[in-house]
Formats: sequence, C-alpha cells, structure tokens
Amino acid sequence: MLQVKTPEEVLALIQSKFQPLPNHTESVPLTEALGRVLAEPVTAEEYVPDFDRSTVDGYACRASDTFGCSDAIPAILTLAGQVLMGEGADYGLSRDSCVYVPTGGAIPRGADCAVMIEYTEDYGDGTIGVLKPGAPGMNLIFRGDDVFPGKVVLPPGRVLTAQDIGALAAIGKVTVPVARRVRVGVISTGDELVPPEKAPGPGQVRDVNSPLLTAMLTDFGAEPVNYGIVVDDEQLLRKKMETAAAECDAVLISGGSSVGVKDAACRIIESMGELLLHGIAIKPGKPTIIGRAGNKPLIGLPGHPVAACFVAQLFVLPLLARLMGRTQEAYTVTAELTESVGANHGREQINACHLRRENGRLLAAPIRSKSGLITQLAGADGYFIIERDCEGLPKGAQVQVTLY
Repeated sequence: MLQVKTPEEVLALIQSKFQPLPNHTESVPLTEALGRVLAEPVTAEEYVPDFDRSTVDGYACRASDTFGCSDAIPAILTLAGQVLMGEGADYGLSRDSCVYVPTGGAIPRGADCAVMIEYTEDYGDGTIGVLKPGAPGMNLIFRGDDVFPGKVVLPPGRVLTAQDIGALAAIGKVTVPVARRVRVGVISTGDELVPPEKAPGPGQVRDVNSPLLTAMLTDFGAEPVNYGIVVDDEQLLRKKMETAAAECDAVLISGGSSVGVKDAACRIIESMGELLLHGIAIKPGKPTIIGRAGNKPLIGLPGHPVAACFVAQLFVLPLLARLMGRTQEAYTVTAELTESVGANHGREQINACHLRRENGRLLAAPIRSKSGLITQLAGADGYFIIERDCEGLPKGAQVQVTLY
C-alpha cells in the first residue's frame, strides 16, 4: 500500500528538501539571454533617457506662454530654431519663443512642454501660432523617467522575455548573469517500449514519455539529456540511473513506479540516497516517487503518458524552479464547465480541457481521457482540479483553469 501525500504536502516537501544549486551562475551575451533565468538583480548605472525629449512632432515651448490661446486667439511664438534627431539641445529657450522638435528629439532648457504640430500654424515670417494651450510636462519624457542610477531594472529569478532584453539593451547590459541550465536525465523503462521511429510489434507501444518530457524540460529552460529506453531489468536500470545521476543535476524515470514485481525504481532510488515519498493523492499520477541523492532529485513518474505529463507539470517543474532559483507563476482563468465531470473520493482529480468563448462566456470543455491516451491531450488549453472528497462538478460549475 502506497503511503500517499497530498499535493500541498509534496510542494512543501520540495521546498524543504531541495535547495538552489550552488555555483550555478554563468554569463551569456545579451543576444543569448532570451528565456534564461536571471541569476542576479540588474541595477541601472545611468539615466534612461539621458536628456529631456519630446514624444511628438511639434514645438517645444514654455507652457505658460500658451495659456488661454485658442483657434480664434492663437499664442504667437518666435521660432528660435529646430532640433535634429541625434543632436543635443544644450541651450536655453527664452520666453515667447519655441523650437521645432521631432518625436524623440531633445528639449532645450526652459521648455516644459511640446505642442503637437497639428495644433500650430507656421505664418512664414519666423513666428508660430499655437492654437491649443499646453501644460507643464505635456508630451515630454524627462531625464531618468524610465531608469535612473540605482534603480533595480529586473529582479533575480525572472525568466527573461523579449521586453526584458530590450530593457537590458537600453541600459547597456550586454553581458547577462543567468542561472546555468539544469541538466535533467530522462529515462523510460518497460519491456513493451520501442523508440518513436520504430513500428511497434505485438504488445509493444512507442515511447511517448521521453519526447514528451524532453519537450517540457526544454520549454522550461532546462537541459534534458535522453538516456533512452531501459528494459525491466533491475541491474541495467540501476546502472543507467547511476550514470544519469553522476552526469546530471536531476533524473526523471518514467514507468516502474507502481507496486509490482518488476517495479524496481523505488528500491533503486532508496539505495542511491533517500526515498522522500512514494505516492501522491492525485488522479492521475498516484504512484509517483520522489527521492534524492544529495541535493539531486530522483523522480519516478508513472509510465502512462497523461499521468507523467500532469505530474511533471504540477511537481517536477516547481522542483526544477527551486533548483534554478527561478520564480514561477501559474496563470489561471475562470471558466464554466460545458458538461458534468465525475470524480473519485480521496484524491484530487486533474482534468485537461479546451477553452472557447460563447456569447461572452468563457467555457471549459473537459477532455475525457484515460491516463494512457496522450493524443487526446493534444491541443488542450489547460487543466482544472477537482478537490479531494468531491464527487464531481455539475455542468455550469465555475472552475479555475490553469493555462499551459
């Protein structure tokens, strides 16, 4: 009989038993930092922008010189010159005067607003008529509005996005400290498994878990190492797991996690270090194993692909985030069930679903799948959880869908 833990207990165990990897920081060029985990806070050392600038094509002037103007009574300002893109404006602007500035152009001292060219008239005699009053700060970005020295631009643990790369470029950060990619060994077990490229014989199936887990790990920013398929031989499996543990930061083995004659994964993990749990109160995914060799996780996933997928999503990725020192956010939406869903007593049930909008409502269509039918999950938008001791949910019930 498995001694199961609740999902909450498992996540707490992960936080208490595993620590971020030591000495796991490396520096990469800015061009290679997308998707990497920031290892240190990035603090600005300069002003961005480094000068006051206009956000419109128009005329920089003193707002007070335009107060009360209108189409009928324009404010008449002397055109004192123009500022070209890429040039500074290191001079003062006198009262009742203006300078032309393009979008992004520098603003001379004394000017405190920019009037859009659409609200002006050029009289051709060196004067400009302003037809709409300005206000201090209107259409301007001031020095340091975006970034100033000492400002933390990005916190550690953040997965760098394209927008983050732009921010790093703006402050001249061309080398970025990031967490080293966690190396994760992936092993599939079972006499019935053949590689995806091979046609299965009688009683055989293609190995789904290795490609599935490799893709999930890559998408998460880890570095998967595929150790292939191992038949149900305890000595061969032990040797393969010991090799993977020596070469990687974590090891995932799928199959061989149930209580059975050939299920050696639990014994091997316990002999390599410490067995932390065998069994989680979820469906699918109950016969999951988590152990460790030092600080290296050794995880036994169910052999059925759907169960392996859900367990990896719910527990393996948070564990890897812990090793990487990475913050992880789950994004959820509230949706209405399109049909009733039954559930078992005593275990949380995880249900994948498709999302669609209909008459302004967000609907969740449950995917009726068994743990071995992975193709039914293709195209799923997310999943929802039915709490333990709940017999199911009726059609129309509101559920929180975690998005993939």
